[in-house]
Amino acid sequence: MSSIPKSPHSILASFRGAFLGVALLSGLINVLYLSGSVFMMEVYDRVLPSRSIPTLVGLSVIVVALYLFQGLFEMIRGRILARVGAAVDEDLSQPVFQSQLAAPLRSRVEGDGQQPLRDLDQIRAFLAGGGPSALFDLPWIPLYLMICFAFHPWIGWLALGGAALLVVLTVLTEIMTRSASKAAVGAALTRNGIAEGARRNAEVVHAMGMAKRIGGRWSEANGQYLAHQQRTSDVAGGFGAMSKVLRMMLQSAVLAVGAYLVIDGSATGGIMIASSILTSRALAPVDLAIANWKGFVSARQGWRRLKDQLAKAAVAEAPLKLPAPKEFLSVESAGTGAPGSQRFAIQDIAFQLKAGNGLGIIGPSASGKSSLARMLVGVWPTWRGKVRLDGAALEQWNSEELGRSIGYLPQDVELFAGTVTQNITRFDPRPDPQAVVAAAKAAQVHDMILRLPEGYETQVGDAGAALSGGQRQRIALARALYGDPFLVVLDEPNSNLDAEGEQALTAAIQSVRARGGIAIVIAHRPSALASTDLVMVMAEGRVQSFGPKEEVLGKVLRPVGGSPAAPPAPAASEPARWAGRPAEVTATVRAPGGIATPSTASTASWKNAPSAGVAS
Repeated sequence: MSSIPKSPHSILASFRGAFLGVALLSGLINVLYLSGSVFMMEVYDRVLPSRSIPTLVGLSVIVVALYLFQGLFEMIRGRILARVGAAVDEDLSQPVFQSQLAAPLRSRVEGDGQQPLRDLDQIRAFLAGGGPSALFDLPWIPLYLMICFAFHPWIGWLALGGAALLVVLTVLTEIMTRSASKAAVGAALTRNGIAEGARRNAEVVHAMGMAKRIGGRWSEANGQYLAHQQRTSDVAGGFGAMSKVLRMMLQSAVLAVGAYLVIDGSATGGIMIASSILTSRALAPVDLAIANWKGFVSARQGWRRLKDQLAKAAVAEAPLKLPAPKEFLSVESAGTGAPGSQRFAIQDIAFQLKAGNGLGIIGPSASGKSSLARMLVGVWPTWRGKVRLDGAALEQWNSEELGRSIGYLPQDVELFAGTVTQNITRFDPRPDPQAVVAAAKAAQVHDMILRLPEGYETQVGDAGAALSGGQRQRIALARALYGDPFLVVLDEPNSNLDAEGEQALTAAIQSVRARGGIAIVIAHRPSALASTDLVMVMAEGRVQSFGPKEEVLGKVLRPVGGSPAAPPAPAASEPARWAGRPAEVTATVRAPGGIATPSTASTASWKNAPSAGVAS
């Protein structure tokens, strides 16, 4: 059974009392709007014929008091709506942010991925603006029309006809801006995606002279966005101008009809003036609604997108808290693929590791190694089979609790804007200083951190821009080791490391195994396998061989009969290199049913690998 932590409907329902209060205030405000019409009618019908100054003063005091109450009620209504908007943002912001984080794990994300937060901003701005006030005023239009009919049927019918025309304009505004507004959002996603991609790859863009070409793509996308925005603005602005002109014409028409009725003796001068003011007031909510229609349409579309986003991010009921894993990892005929794809990236993966094991995963590019790493840490859910820690499938764990037992170093290392300490501790609000130093020492990065300008409190910059690639990778390794997680998965952890970093990585893997953890290392360079006891060979998304390191590497390195003889071993001072040609090897293939069968596979050669990498 799935549930959404905070749905838009439940949040709106929680503000039912506030909306009832706004509706009550809107009623009082609209009744008080009659003050001006009644005052003008009394002045023309009572004060002027009687020439009574005291009556004029008394009426003036009363109408000023009514205007003050009207202003007070409007201020209170505006503040309530502003606070409702802020409260909706506060209640939805965390679910929206979490769903935004989870979206790339479910499907391909268009643009820069920030559209949900922009939708939330749009909704908050609409609620705090004049749009809701206009919507709350619309139901009071019949009151003004009834009073107009009470003055004279001609005035009432004229006001009713004008209101009908304005309603037609409102409907046309909705119809003609809907598609343009939706297209503008799509164009904005494309434009923002180009801009964000260029920002992330600014060094490549400038170094390779791509700035103008990327700028051209952005200008094209921006032009489409502006065209859709201009169309929406033109339609809304055009109908808004028509509604204003119509309202002014209608007000003058009512005044003319009132004058005719006065001449005919069917109405007084006060009714003539009051009718003109009242008709203008009756049509003001429609005019204001048209003026705010663009924001209303954007907020409504954003609301629908947020509902869909939160529905997709539905989470299971909080599982029972399980003890931290300490014994084994098992993968049971599991397979998965990229989010939003229908194609398996890896399948029929089956193996088991126990506490203290170190597994090295090797294979040619695009063989599924990184996909396997993502599946093991729960980034990509299994489409088939199970990944279990101490017998419990990953989906049976609370993600926060499971995260404490997993250390993950992805292939593309990125740090977050903040201090070195914050990055190592995974932004724990109450970090253990001893655990921070222990993780840094386990990654042998403690001395390097102390040499930074402010030590552990050094700001690393956006995506770790203030550090070198090797420094970022070693700090990310310390992050993976923080808190002594049971399962540590390192995806090409030595891609940016020098000799000192390689030694630190070897020591880190040894320390994980020594304390009873499981270390899994994905490598193209064999030096990363120095501290592992097991090796897995992958190709085309499947396990080709799995077993003790010496046995598997012996198969990989031993050519089948008929192959050219292996080259002589290099001197001690010369780094060993894997053969530059693919070698046919006898491998063990695990069939879908879990049955091992002999097979012949071809593995890609490794190059530039130190000989220490294959030492047992």
